[in-house]
Amino acid sequence: MSIKVAVIGCGTWGKNLVRNFYNLEALYSVCDIDSDLLCKVTDEHTGVKCICDFDEILETEEIKGVVISTPSHTHYPLVKKALHAGKDVYVEKPISTNSEEAKELMDYADEKGLVLMVGHLLLYHPAVNRLKSLIKEGALGDITYVQSDRLNINFFRNDRNVLWDLAPHDLSMAGYVLDKKPVKVTSAVGYSVNNDDIVDITHIDVEFEGDIPVHLSDSWIHSVKRVVLMARGTKATAVLDDTLPSKKLEVYDNLTPDRRLIECPDYIDIEPLKLECQHFLSCIKNRTKPRTDGLNGYETVKILEDAEKIMLGNKYSKISSIKLASSRRKR
Repeated sequence: MSIKVAVIGCGTWGKNLVRNFYNLEALYSVCDIDSDLLCKVTDEHTGVKCICDFDEILETEEIKGVVISTPSHTHYPLVKKALHAGKDVYVEKPISTNSEEAKELMDYADEKGLVLMVGHLLLYHPAVNRLKSLIKEGALGDITYVQSDRLNINFFRNDRNVLWDLAPHDLSMAGYVLDKKPVKVTSAVGYSVNNDDIVDITHIDVEFEGDIPVHLSDSWIHSVKRVVLMARGTKATAVLDDTLPSKKLEVYDNLTPDRRLIECPDYIDIEPLKLECQHFLSCIKNRTKPRTDGLNGYETVKILEDAEKIMLGNKYSKISSIKLASSRRKR
């Protein structure tokens, strides 16, 4: 019998999870409070049960895994409830916007032997994995600097701020390709275009093991999309541009004045989300830890939490207490 999962939240991103788990013949049901979205799922995915009650998902024995794709401030209470029901859980990034909550979820999943996987999608990206192998092989020399730019337009501003929406991708990806952990935040600044409490642009500097500086830029206000990761080494620089349809990864020589293109490394051409969904199902079946497990989620949240404290200064305690109280009311 194949492993069956339920997807919680079928909106902008959740619909992609619905599609992939359905194509993998693993989708049992979809849950959302928006009946119009559920009707669309019913029309497009034959045989999938659509319901509005999360508790009904947790009470269904056939469902082994719960896939959570809801706003970030709801992640903690939903993941906690699913784990306590004995379900394996895949939760979109971030696992929480509070490091204490993230650690609690991680520790509980470990104690009960449950799979807890965080949707740090780019760790399953074929081009990112090819870059990781280039760094490991020493093709770039010793890495001296990494920069990740994730700039786009977002009219809805539908998260706590852009840091929690986009930076988990950049931070987790940098640590993965370097195979090193973040040590501390050295600088963090943010700007709100509406002069309210929602930050639309952030620039964060993080020191990784080996004294490697990593700069993360994220934006909700750039009309021209830019998704670029650069890793500079003592011999060569790799540039991964995820907006390109092909040949996303290029390597440039650092030792000549024109810095000529020296290689376009090959990688498999497959949707990263499909690989991520397959990985979750494999972890459930084989009872193994995911590549992006609870610890990976916790470490990412801890650094971003530190960055937000630096960025907001005295405003942080007020905003975080309001958000945390709201989260706890939903438990």
